[in-house]
Amino acid sequence: MTQPIETYLRELRDIRASGAGVKETSYYGALANLCNDIGKALKPRVRCIINLRNQGAGIPDGGLFTADQFQKADPAEPLEGTLPARGAIEVKGTGDDTGKIADSEQVKKYLAKYGQVLVTNLRDFVLVGKDGTHLESYRLAENEQAFWTAAANPTAFAALHAERFTEYLKRVMLSNAPLENPKDVAWFLASYARDAKARIEQAPLDELATIRAALEEALGVKFEGEKGLRFFRSTLVQTLFYGVFSAWVLWCKTNIRTPNSTNRTPFDWYSSARYLRVPILRKLFHLISEPGQLDELNLSEPLDWAA
Repeated sequence: MTQPIETYLRELRDIRASGAGVKETSYYGALANLCNDIGKALKPRVRCIINLRNQGAGIPDGGLFTADQFQKADPAEPLEGTLPARGAIEVKGTGDDTGKIADSEQVKKYLAKYGQVLVTNLRDFVLVGKDGTHLESYRLAENEQAFWTAAANPTAFAALHAERFTEYLKRVMLSNAPLENPKDVAWFLASYARDAKARIEQAPLDELATIRAALEEALGVKFEGEKGLRFFRSTLVQTLFYGVFSAWVLWCKTNIRTPNSTNRTPFDWYSSARYLRVPILRKLFHLISEPGQLDELNLSEPLDWAA
């Protein structure tokens, strides 16, 4: 079964190869198809509509609507005056800088109206929150040339990013949804954990040696052979995210006693070790939070998102 990202890359490649398109609008359809392919698996389903009508903040390139926002008589048309529940989309060409776009005055206007904006140049994606904070980002290629070179082989390119990029877009489409059920929080934590596991799988084993030894000693096991190494990576990720959640629960118990205190310490995962009482968890967070180790394993982002 072809992954949505492979279809997306193939469509972009073919449009560019035709020589008949323009740098932005010709590619909108491919982006909408990608969002719709991923959004249809969510509950409620999320759909992308290109070129929204002006509702006082300009004309966004697209918007992410939930299924309940569409007319029953005409399921292709959102209800009159409805704002996209999951935010607006701003699209530029592959040579543009998403960071500058995300901080632009136009995006600020969209934020004031729509709450959040997904900014993309088709290869970089930045989710911007209402206060202008860059919440989460994903990069398919470092620059325009590298992107189009890789897109020439969409199957191989997609294989490198399919799982993490799909999870990222799901989180984008769910990030503006109300968290009303514990299972919704659990879904986000599991999604961040899957992202972390994909990153660890790309890390050389020698960079994991110290952490591996610590887990082996604590658990009284040896992670040997290919199956053992897979189990080690899974165990490491599960332990980390269990630790973050446990530390947050203990942080809440400490801080809820003084909810209005100006001395209340904000929660961050770096400080998890001070709340955790299980020795292996404390040791693991001390090891992981060392700057050098973080840089090597590339785990800061998913742990920050979880926190």
